[in-house]
Amino acid sequence: MNIHEYQAKALLRSYGVPVSDGRPVMRAEEAKTAAGELDGPLWVVKAQIHAGGRGKGHFKEPEAGEKGGVRLARSVGEAAEFARQMLGRTLVTVQTGPAGKQVNRIYIEDGSDIERELYLAILIDRATSRISFVCSTEGGMSIEDVAHDTPEKIVTFTVDPASGLSDFHGRRVAFAFGLEGNQVKQCVAIIKSLYRMFMEKDMEMLEVNPFCVLKDGTLKLLDAKMSFDGNAMYRQPDIAALRDESEEDSKELAASKFDLNYIALDGEIGCMVNGAGLAMATMDIIKLYGAEPANFLDVGGGATKEKVTEAFKIITSDPNVKGILVNIFGGIMRCDIIAEGVIAAVKEVGLKVPLVVRLEGTNVELGKEIIRNSGLNVIAADNLSDAAEKIVKAVRK
Repeated sequence: MNIHEYQAKALLRSYGVPVSDGRPVMRAEEAKTAAGELDGPLWVVKAQIHAGGRGKGHFKEPEAGEKGGVRLARSVGEAAEFARQMLGRTLVTVQTGPAGKQVNRIYIEDGSDIERELYLAILIDRATSRISFVCSTEGGMSIEDVAHDTPEKIVTFTVDPASGLSDFHGRRVAFAFGLEGNQVKQCVAIIKSLYRMFMEKDMEMLEVNPFCVLKDGTLKLLDAKMSFDGNAMYRQPDIAALRDESEEDSKELAASKFDLNYIALDGEIGCMVNGAGLAMATMDIIKLYGAEPANFLDVGGGATKEKVTEAFKIITSDPNVKGILVNIFGGIMRCDIIAEGVIAAVKEVGLKVPLVVRLEGTNVELGKEIIRNSGLNVIAADNLSDAAEKIVKAVRK
């Protein structure tokens, strides 16, 4: 689960980490009052979307102006005007794709007198099953570009969970940043707070870019992106309350409410499969036969008729879907349950595209009989290759 920058800044502030004072703005008429509550003389106006690259992004609408999603204002009035231009517009960045994301929230914060920009990230290292720190002196840039062009400027290390974080970890970050004197002490204190927050809040990733040294020698975090373990939200109600559903794919959001594992893709063949491995194999064989999957959808081993019905409805709600492949291997899952769910869904939402069904395993004959007697125009398949070949052929007609 991701949160907005202004929410991340509030969380950092609650842990005593130095960030700029700022105000979130949801409506254009609130912007002038919000900017007036800050000291100035420089205000930073930031579009709030769940994507990086905002400063280098562009808006689809000319009314939003030519500047990107992060702008410097030199008066309260200018800050309010920038907020008015951005709210409700579509911001396109390297991470949103060409479709972009609509800006429904703005964050206005005090500007800072920056001496140096640094980069810091804390994340779960899957290879070592440890928390990893990534730091670089090349803040303000895309870390992917730094890794490609000057990988020697990136320092990475992990924390042993048995011993936990120690002061020397903070000093290691400070030395990687080239900090001196009192700045090292500040850095150690900040790293301690960030690590404690990371652990206590079940975070998966914290990225600070830029992590700044100001001209007065103090340190400040000028940006923050956070993501949290979705499986841990039951014990993090304060974080779960920050969820912005408007930032999520509507189909993925609907799937999460029925405990379905769904990821939207760009292809034309919708897939409904039980089991993550089989789902990936199904997607691969669709590509092998020359088409592209429209989604990853694992209904799970214990899906009910209702869950299958909802899964089918989610697939058919995608306008890009030109055909549907249902591929079920009944182990824990019973084929007759899948068949009943598919029939119920088709009767509820209709069937406007070709449907290929391959069933195998528990109660397979009963499942096939249910589909045969349904009166639906369903193409039966004997195996995975047969199913993929038939759905691709049906879509290409």
